[in-house]
Amino acid sequence: MNENREYDPWPLEINVCENGKDLELSFDNNEKFSISAELLRVESPSAEVQGHGPNEKKILPGKQAVVILAVEQVGNYAVKLRFDDGHDTGIYSWKYLYHLGSQKETVWSKYLEQLSLKGLSRTCLLYTSPSPRD
Repeated sequence: MNENREYDPWPLEINVCENGKDLELSFDNNEKFSISAELLRVESPSAEVQGHGPNEKKILPGKQAVVILAVEQVGNYAVKLRFDDGHDTGIYSWKYLYHLGSQKETVWSKYLEQLSLKGLSRTCLLYTSPSPRD
């Protein structure tokens, strides 16, 4: 075993709970996390959310009521989550899920701050009204 290699906790159990509102994870280092579907959706590792480069991340409004419909294992390293809003392109690695669980409060606070700065809401989708006609 390489002693210099960083240890990444391995998931032992993944359960969708609260009718799809939460994902509960247990890791082999005895840590357990419950991550809301909303947080998982707005922090999806997909290009749709994260963009294709630095500073391209999108802040998604109106995802408070989103639920997880399915969890599909991807190889031995990740899961793909399918949400009721149609999103299903994010591949959530074990390392990323562990990060979201262990840093949940920080990640959540940053998301709420960005929503506020952009004048967006967790409950309402973004709507741009048409320009007034002359």
